[in-house]
Amino acid sequence: MASLRLLAHYHYQRAAWYSRVLQSIRTQSTDASGVAHEKAQSYVHHIGCKPLVYRNVGQHLRLAAERFPNNEAIVSCHEAGARLTYAAVLDKVDRLAAAFHQLGLRQGDRVGIWAPNGTLFYLTNLAAARAGMITVGINPAYQVPELEYALQKVGVKALVAAEGYRQQNYYGMISHIAPELASSKPGELKSKALPELSAVIIDSQKSLPGAIKFSELFELPSEQAISKIEMLQSKIMPDSGVNLQFTSGTTGHPKAALMSHFGFVNNGLHIGNRNEMDQRMHRLCVQVPLFHAFGMVIAIMAALSYGSTLVLPTAGFKAADSLAAIVRERCSIILGTPTMYVDLVRRIVESGAKLDSPEIAVTGGATCSPKLFADIKHTLGVRKVKTVFGMTETTAVIFQSLFEESPEDVQQTVGHVTDHYEAKVIDRDGHIVPFGTAGELCVRGYGTMLGYWGDEKKTKETIDADRWLRTGDQFMLREDGYGKIVGRLKEVVIRGGENIYPKEVEDYLNTYPKILEVHCIGVPDERTGEELCAYVRLKDPEETIDREEIKRYCEGKLAYYKVPKYVRVLNDLPKTTSGKVQKFKLGQLFAAER
Repeated sequence: MASLRLLAHYHYQRAAWYSRVLQSIRTQSTDASGVAHEKAQSYVHHIGCKPLVYRNVGQHLRLAAERFPNNEAIVSCHEAGARLTYAAVLDKVDRLAAAFHQLGLRQGDRVGIWAPNGTLFYLTNLAAARAGMITVGINPAYQVPELEYALQKVGVKALVAAEGYRQQNYYGMISHIAPELASSKPGELKSKALPELSAVIIDSQKSLPGAIKFSELFELPSEQAISKIEMLQSKIMPDSGVNLQFTSGTTGHPKAALMSHFGFVNNGLHIGNRNEMDQRMHRLCVQVPLFHAFGMVIAIMAALSYGSTLVLPTAGFKAADSLAAIVRERCSIILGTPTMYVDLVRRIVESGAKLDSPEIAVTGGATCSPKLFADIKHTLGVRKVKTVFGMTETTAVIFQSLFEESPEDVQQTVGHVTDHYEAKVIDRDGHIVPFGTAGELCVRGYGTMLGYWGDEKKTKETIDADRWLRTGDQFMLREDGYGKIVGRLKEVVIRGGENIYPKEVEDYLNTYPKILEVHCIGVPDERTGEELCAYVRLKDPEETIDREEIKRYCEGKLAYYKVPKYVRVLNDLPKTTSGKVQKFKLGQLFAAER
């Protein structure tokens, strides 16, 4: 086995070297006389040494159950320590998939999942894939308007939800949008606001009017119906859609990116390989939410590929629960955003805990400071800290740490371009720039989304005719395939891994009677990476407003992470002669306060 690993590593390094040689002689520029000269430009194609596979998620699950039947697939610590092997997962998933068909759902129908981390999300996600349906991950923090928009946007046919989460009553919120639910028969909802939604499934012991109990679904189908799920797999094309992820834009209206089975399976395989999950049986502490691409692919699909165990410490992130789970379940890999690691490191230091099982810490979802990298390695005692970088529209990961690299590469880059992906950096006119020059990162590969649901115009703006996807990130690419984020062309603020688009928040705050206009910017924060600051002009200059007042106005309308942490009142906002607000000057004002 060791010799096979060495051989694979040799071929990997040989392929990487060959890729670098090719790209170094591939491009050219011209001097003042117009004579063409060869010059390395920002284009990399990393071939890798493992071929892509052509299978769907359901087939991938079947393969995992055959190869690792007795391995624990998932441990949910907060659900009385629920444990399921891969064989048990496949059995439950097929029962659930057959139940979806019995409810009248068909291939291509959208199944919404509105729940925090737990077995419900995990099983429903895989069951919808085995049934040929498309899952729709819905943020557990969503309020009524956000939920209604998401369900309407993609025409969710069935919604599987927890009874509630934190202070939110999910059934009550759904009933607010669709009051017909209380008087309808289970599975036969007819709603004016949600015309395509027919079934509401709630994980509850109560008999809620119009809703189906999640636990009852497993007993609903016959054995014959369950057996048909396996036969269905050959009819589910790997190139078809498997998951819709909501990702906002500068217009403030969330777009839904459609990902394929092919992208999910292969990204999971190559992510797991880079994270050394093929070296031994790992147990992953999953601190990130499963509804994100991070949780869906970097956690679920990567673990599925190598028979690894997902350990869910709690429904929503809490550093104390993560620490307890790492120790009790002897987790060897930890997944989290930089914000989560800040809290985890602090908890370990405060408790004086000594960890002996973690080997690798994987961070992604936002940029990580060099100091935090050092703190993670020292405090958690891991061999390696690895970084991943990607975006929803690319399934998950497009840059990731290699097996052996310098501390500088880990701390100062977002990793090396992933296997079977192309990357280039262009200027404003679309021309490629030299290595080490900043420009917009474009990528092309198997994981590119199929498109934005119901929005061909936005899809074409993001993916060109040659399938290059414009990321909107200002980026520098090195000749060796490593990359570095310089800034963002889009006005997205990344708060602890959560994307916030200022326009969406601005549009809502501008409806507040006191406010004349508001402009939001991202400002640095040691814990979350970035926070939102709202600069406000009031209709009456004699009035005042503070964060608590704005927070109250946002309750029930905006998810908690979108509420600005800072509120500043200005009588005059810095503007250009054409009337556009100069947000960079607002950033300078904020920096001057520090």
